[in-house]
Amino acid sequence: MATKKVTVTIPADLLDEIRAEAAERGLSAYVADALRFKRDRDRLLELVDWLQAEHGPVTEDERAAALDEFEELDAEHERRRTARQRDAGEAA
Repeated sequence: MATKKVTVTIPADLLDEIRAEAAERGLSAYVADALRFKRDRDRLLELVDWLQAEHGPVTEDERAAALDEFEELDAEHERRRTARQRDAGEAA
């Protein structure tokens, strides 16, 4: 992947924190990941705005149902992760 060097201005205290977080990955990789995350979030927010313009705002019942489904998915993910760890421990 092609890269390009740029100059940005960042508050000193934030830069110190980022350098500590980035450590082995490196500052450039950390910043690139952060920018990708921000870009993706902005695109999702644009989609939400468009969907709400087309279909109206999300109701509290719809929001609650979605959160319940996320909790169920998280619980299933945790069950599978725990089972894989247990199976790996038994195989060793």
